[in-house]
Amino acid sequence: MPLIPCSDLSPADWIVSSELPWDRLVGFGPSGFPAYARLRFLPDPAFPGQSENDVEAVGDETEEERLRALFGLLAAHTGTPEDCCFCLWDGYGDIYGGDAVSVLVVGEDGGERPVPRVAPAFPPEVLGGPKVVIPHRSYFLFRGPLSAACDWGAAEMWPGQPRLDMPGPAFAWPADHAWCVAHDVDPHWAGIGADAGTIDRLLADPRLDVVPADPGRTQPAYR
Repeated sequence: MPLIPCSDLSPADWIVSSELPWDRLVGFGPSGFPAYARLRFLPDPAFPGQSENDVEAVGDETEEERLRALFGLLAAHTGTPEDCCFCLWDGYGDIYGGDAVSVLVVGEDGGERPVPRVAPAFPPEVLGGPKVVIPHRSYFLFRGPLSAACDWGAAEMWPGQPRLDMPGPAFAWPADHAWCVAHDVDPHWAGIGADAGTIDRLLADPRLDVVPADPGRTQPAYR
């Protein structure tokens, strides 16, 4: 089953009430974890000013697939894997649908034609409902099992066309706060806060490109 939209925003209070600098909060989540790391979707820049266009990801996995793999490992490091929260950034335009979303489809004759209107991803009560708000960002809150991470239950873009490019969560955490994953829209990595043993296991797992991180320091960034 997909994640369920949540109108009770209290589970996100530990994020909203944080007094951390904005870039630190969206990069690694709330403070208080003994250890931190970064899950890289791209290798770190090789030189100052490098563009993301000049580098390729290692492996064929998408960001969503890498996040799902991470959550699969983190499931063993929480007592509440069936009760987790996920924040979806509201800044992705096609979430709201409408005429402003430009999409081309290939017809039976092989020619491209525009879709006149893309349906909203969620019903009005979700899109117009309460949001988790921090400086510079606001999010829809969802809740459900960790195994459903990235499955937002979004409506089809138009009949017969599912939404295939929904973003991953900007924040994800279990109800017991055993860890937190933060993935803002700009960085080429996701930040992870957890206990030292959990971070050590992530670092040792060859399926993920995870490196240690100090949230108090400036992180590698592409221009």
